Amino acid sequence: MPRVPKPVPSPVTPVASAPEHLFAGTSGWAYPTWKPGFYPANVPQKKFLEFYASQLNSVEVNYTFRALPTAKMLEGWLAATPAHFRFSFKAPQRITHFKRLVDCEADVAQFLEALAPIRAANRLGLLLFQLPPNFKADPSRLSAFLDQAAFRATVSALAFEFRNASFFSDETYSVLRDYNASLCIADTDDLTTPEVHTAVTHTCFRLRREGGYSAAEVAAFAERFKLLAQARDTYVYFRHEDEPTGALNAAAFLAAVGAGA
Repeated sequence: MPRVPKPVPSPVTPVASAPEHLFAGTSGWAYPTWKPGFYPANVPQKKFLEFYASQLNSVEVNYTFRALPTAKMLEGWLAATPAHFRFSFKAPQRITHFKRLVDCEADVAQFLEALAPIRAANRLGLLLFQLPPNFKADPSRLSAFLDQAAFRATVSALAFEFRNASFFSDETYSVLRDYNASLCIADTDDLTTPEVHTAVTHTCFRLRREGGYSAAEVAAFAERFKLLAQARDTYVYFRHEDEPTGALNAAAFLAAVGAGA
């Protein structure tokens, strides 16, 4: 059954002094329905990202699941956000859902090339490969996909969200470790990923419970992830919905991290 929404605090301060390697946000920012709960009533939509970046220090861009951004678009995003802000991007569905990681070297190269302005500005966070629920574990296919020259050339931080429990095995984790790729640890109403950290340099959490998280749960996340960020870049993305619950959770998370610094 759907989770009952829980009260969350309103964002009233800019991004707290989070540890250097801890990034938090939501999956997207262009939601007019977040007014006035998250975006003030007087902030126009063209200024949403600028305000978002005053409250949160990262965003997971889902736009790239269906289309690649233009250089002009990326330049605008860079101009609207401060130097510490990080953009993570969801891999195109052509790679993850249509070709299912097979024979997509050209698609991967095109995806990485499209993000060159973000990489050049040192603002690139994760590249998230979210596989469909009906995609069952295939370690050999996963290994072949990761063994691409394009990945080695760009040294990107890769994360994989598996939505089929057959992937949760030592064999999968071993493949990810071989390529310093992160197991995306997703918390959903239907499936929770085991907390296994397979990459040395980074890790990824997607917190997707319907209705969001309570203040106590957010505070507990802050304590856990602050410790993780001492050893690796730690990315935390809350669920985006019509209601601003995820954005408010993320702002409260960063405030809790800052308060405990």
